[in-house]
Amino acid sequence: MKKIYLIIGVIVLIIMVITLSFLKNKNTTSMVSKIYKSSELFTTKDLEQDVNTTNATKYTVSDGENINITSEGIYVISGTAKNVTIYVEAGDIDKVQIVLENVSITNETMPVIYVKTADKVFVTSKGENTLKVTGTFEKDDTNNLNAVIYSKQDITLNGTGSLNIESSQNGITGKDDIKITGGTYNIKSSTVAIRANDSIRIADGTLNINAGTDGLHAENSSDDTKGYVFINKGSIIINATDDCIHGTSVVQIDDGALFLNGAEGIEGTYVQINGGKLSINATGDGINAGSKSESYKVTIEITGGEINITMADGDTDGIDSNGDIIVSGGTINVKGNSTFDYDGTATFTGGTIIVNGNKVDTIPNSATGQN
Repeated sequence: MKKIYLIIGVIVLIIMVITLSFLKNKNTTSMVSKIYKSSELFTTKDLEQDVNTTNATKYTVSDGENINITSEGIYVISGTAKNVTIYVEAGDIDKVQIVLENVSITNETMPVIYVKTADKVFVTSKGENTLKVTGTFEKDDTNNLNAVIYSKQDITLNGTGSLNIESSQNGITGKDDIKITGGTYNIKSSTVAIRANDSIRIADGTLNINAGTDGLHAENSSDDTKGYVFINKGSIIINATDDCIHGTSVVQIDDGALFLNGAEGIEGTYVQINGGKLSINATGDGINAGSKSESYKVTIEITGGEINITMADGDTDGIDSNGDIIVSGGTINVKGNSTFDYDGTATFTGGTIIVNGNKVDTIPNSATGQN
């Protein structure tokens, strides 16, 4: 009988340990309900960084001679030239892969890559590549062309090399989805560095951005479920005069190392941070959630990661939500005159919050005079 009681006691103890472990970790990122899942946003081909160019069509650029791609295939571009546009006008089911292999192109008035029609286009960097537009962009019949890479279709940037982009307006403009899955990108733009209608999705890679307005900007005026920014991994440095990261509907960060310096660090309707290391220096708001999409409740949700926010003096907020703030994990370190500001409710169930050097057990609210 004693042996039976002993066995029962051991079973009860095991159940208690499992239960306590679950309760302790129920707010960690593994239990988080993520808005987007990386596995659903990137295809296997998106994530491939190398390409077999044995049977590829190869071009060496020459001054003033455009390249016209009209069918599916792999196209290798190399050489140095001025005033060259790579046009893609392929079929609706065609997948086109452009491999930039130590190419340098400087244009005055037209995009260097202009994707008109295709199912999807991949721009793969090998070696060191430079694309520039230095003058005022021209218009075509239906579009205000405003970027060094301008795409009316889905476009993925990948590769093992680097791509330097300089623009008198936008660096990259996409009318659908823009994906970055590998490679190094150094972008200097007079206006937006990367702008998409539907989404900007970053699986990995290195981005060094200096933008005259926004760094990453996703906005869809006809469908407010779109216009989102998703970052799964990568090293991202953004210096911007306006928003470093702007997603009209959602900004979701799962991992990566982000250094953001701008008027505002992150802006969206629903901002969800599940991991990564973020360093934000802002003159406006560090992280801001406002009503830009009726499809999402205005919320800033932090479930993990290390977030350091340093605010400039004046009418600024470290974390500002016109709705709710939810913190269930991670470490948040905010320095500034106004560290938190929210109009809805604040929920703090896990993680660490440090306000101007002091650890707190509630989320302060400058709107009520608490800070």
